[in-house]
Amino acid sequence: MEKLALEWPFYGSRRITAELRAQGWAINRKRVQRIMREGNLLCLSRPSSWLVTTDSNHTMGVFPNLSLDLEVSRLNQLWVADITYIRLQEEFVFLAAVLDAFSRRVIGWELDRSMEARLCLAALEQALKRRSIPPGLIHHSDRGVQYCSKEYVETLERHGIRGSMSAKGNPYHNARAERFWRTLKQEQVYREDYQTLQQARSDIGHFIERVYNQRRLHSALGYRSPADFEVAGVE
Repeated sequence: MEKLALEWPFYGSRRITAELRAQGWAINRKRVQRIMREGNLLCLSRPSSWLVTTDSNHTMGVFPNLSLDLEVSRLNQLWVADITYIRLQEEFVFLAAVLDAFSRRVIGWELDRSMEARLCLAALEQALKRRSIPPGLIHHSDRGVQYCSKEYVETLERHGIRGSMSAKGNPYHNARAERFWRTLKQEQVYREDYQTLQQARSDIGHFIERVYNQRRLHSALGYRSPADFEVAGVE
């Protein structure tokens, strides 16, 4: 348990219990909570800080929100996209990501100094290379200028993807993406002191591809990783 708590310092008792059971231990959560308290293995937390990355004050066209009443039941039914910032020693850089809403897997991402449309397009194009596009796929984002840009909208239309956008000023309509940002920052970014863009890209890329997608347990997935959830074919 000490080894798990060191490897996953932001895991609470539920995820520690699930990880132990996956390793073959017969243990209940109450006992895990007791041992964590006695061993001072309580999970870490960090206060949030914010930098605005969404500019929705524009005259570009927007899509209606198609995700509100959607029951996500399969892969490639709903993709969610968003942008956040990463603090380096002397500057901010920006990270765009596209997630499959069913498995929570990050299927496309890009990190760069610019938060213009090309950043989001690079993340989307990576997702398009990795996934097949079934009829009816919905792409959901906020109303930022990047996602409303001519290049981005044309890319969605060219692949037959239906656009969807949150209500203005309502980040809770894109909660899956927001939850990913919180996980990424609390469990990896805030533990590092990035000096350069290259260092941040390497470290964040490893966390996304090797840790978050492949190993991190998600309560919404029955305490499976996105990769394991997809392999299991859970519906």
